[in-house]
Amino acid sequence: MDNVEQRAKDLLAQMTLAEKIGQTVQYGRCEERELKLVAEGKIGSLLNVHGPKKINELQRLAVEETRLGIPLLIGDDVIHGFRTIFPIPLGEAASWDLEGMERNARIAAEEAAAEGIRWTFAPMVDVTRDPRWGRIAESTGEDAYLSSLAAAAKVRGFQSPNGDGNPTVAACVKHFAGYGWIEGGRDYDTTDMSERTLRETVLPPFEHGIRAGALSVMSAFSELNGVPASGSRYLLRDILKREWGFDGMVVSDWESIEELIYHGYAEDRKDSARKGLNAGVDMDMHSGVYLDHLDALVQDNPELLQLLDDAVLRILRVKFRLGLFENPYVSDEDEEAGLKGRAIPAAHLAQARDSARKSIVLLQNRSGILPLDTGKHRKLALIGPLADDRHNSMGCWAWKGRDEDVVTVRDAFQSEIAPKAEVFYEQGSGILEELDGGVERAVQLAKQCDVAVVVVGESEAMTGEHYNVTSITLPPCQERLIRELKRQTGTPVIAVLMNGRPLATPWLHEHADAVVEAWHLGTATGLALVDVLTGKYNPSGRLPVTVPRATGQIPMYYNRKNTGRPHLYEDYIDCDDSPLYPFGYGLSYTTFEYTDLQLDRHQIGLDESVRVSVSITNTGSRAGEETAQLYIRDLVASSTRPVKELKGFSKVRLQPGESREVHFTLGREEMGLLDERLEFTVEPGKFHVWVGPHSEEGLQAELEVVE
Repeated sequence: MDNVEQRAKDLLAQMTLAEKIGQTVQYGRCEERELKLVAEGKIGSLLNVHGPKKINELQRLAVEETRLGIPLLIGDDVIHGFRTIFPIPLGEAASWDLEGMERNARIAAEEAAAEGIRWTFAPMVDVTRDPRWGRIAESTGEDAYLSSLAAAAKVRGFQSPNGDGNPTVAACVKHFAGYGWIEGGRDYDTTDMSERTLRETVLPPFEHGIRAGALSVMSAFSELNGVPASGSRYLLRDILKREWGFDGMVVSDWESIEELIYHGYAEDRKDSARKGLNAGVDMDMHSGVYLDHLDALVQDNPELLQLLDDAVLRILRVKFRLGLFENPYVSDEDEEAGLKGRAIPAAHLAQARDSARKSIVLLQNRSGILPLDTGKHRKLALIGPLADDRHNSMGCWAWKGRDEDVVTVRDAFQSEIAPKAEVFYEQGSGILEELDGGVERAVQLAKQCDVAVVVVGESEAMTGEHYNVTSITLPPCQERLIRELKRQTGTPVIAVLMNGRPLATPWLHEHADAVVEAWHLGTATGLALVDVLTGKYNPSGRLPVTVPRATGQIPMYYNRKNTGRPHLYEDYIDCDDSPLYPFGYGLSYTTFEYTDLQLDRHQIGLDESVRVSVSITNTGSRAGEETAQLYIRDLVASSTRPVKELKGFSKVRLQPGESREVHFTLGREEMGLLDERLEFTVEPGKFHVWVGPHSEEGLQAELEVVE
């Protein structure tokens, strides 16, 4: 038994029933009532508490005023940065840069911990295939493999050791489980899926995050197959705690235990508390049902004490592992501690800029209009509602970021381009509404310039929790702006999309001279975008989601199943059924050629592996980075398999004319599947293997697995 376990058990043995219950209670506010409860040892955790002085005051109440002196666990939604805001997670995923994701999480953790926040409700690891859902912005996309690796990277980053050797903050993988599968893209709605989909697609990112050491898990708002996740013993005890051996803590999402009543799963608050504890939720976020009812429930049902003890032990483990008992306080020499009143460190800004530019995806570049040539393009028109917008550049869940820290596109054009060429600005349109005369002024400006860069998309309030849409198109006022620029001027138009979800923009693809997917990039938005537009950085982002042509194609994802009539796959009579842009897609300012796909063996045993290699050559005139992607298909199996499955990727930087051999390994983990009984196995049979630049293109080889 390690020291943490023994200390937690020793402390648990000293606790009264009321003190145990207190550890399971979390509130999302800190008013007079909560202060009193902290001093009485009846609250174990708080969120939405800010400022080192305030947090130290609360810790003093808990440590010095209560009988056992158990410190509080202060949490917050540190989703894609704290003071330094990085790209939204969907944008981060477009970088396919796992080391960068880990660095971003580490910086966010350091900034949050400096203020006394030692627990983040991140990463969100819900796989989703419905871009109508506002929280797709928080996800890493549609693919379980990419999402799994991203989950592990972010957990490692958040929980990287601080100066005392303890995790900087506790990570929390969420929302367990199935939240990304909600019907209609409507937040909090029902999810219903097969056990196969749950096991093959939804659960792997959670398991990878837990294997990476995540100290906590958050249960989902939604129900899964008829049982609300926060009341599901099957999810929380059977799979998470018993099958996977998770020894961390489970926290409910905001009031989701009490919401068991509204699902029709619990009779009242007391019943919801009983069912939440029975299911395996260790801490109740904000609803107060544990505080109000666990005492009576345990008195009436002594068998619940064992479940309560288990919950408290898990919470204490996390507090001990974070070193809170040794160091509950943070520096508060002035209220500006934790970066609040100081400039963001240069290293943090540099990482934000690098992460942002790696997240940008070049979708279209007709006639090579990009990168901008200030020798030829002497007059640049910068147009659009998001071209000079500090707040919306940060995206959703960026509450601790400060507008004044953001470098807008207009700022960066002035500082980076204006010394070499003339830059003119016109807003042209609002995000959701037209501006009086705005389109006309933008058209007149564009006519006088050599190129027009038009920055359009979504506000931060159009994505994130509870911000769902029925149409994933550009707002009409913004599309009209671009259409009129193309119709009334002969000026090349570069469309830059800033958004929290993939947008169906077939008209832009057909008519804009270039289309750049920039997501919501955060603090370094403008600098990163100008780096890409000018060619200072050669774009290397690749889509982590499939982009449909129309909302009606949803759900659309690359690793679909074949039908019994694959020759009739294109079922829509009013729309080309292919994606506008496939999963993994992205252009560069150079070109890459794949040759000589080799398997070191074309036949392997059930427990053997094969080495896959391919040669990649930079056939263009610029240095650039390519993301080689490995896909497989199991042609005949005891359960039908997707037409393609991502099983590896490798980023390689090449100089013009340079070639390099890239290697992958396919073994039992990559070749296996869940059989008819949902047991993992590797079956004999033939496989197709592809390596290429995205999910719809690549060299193909064949492999056979034999008994």
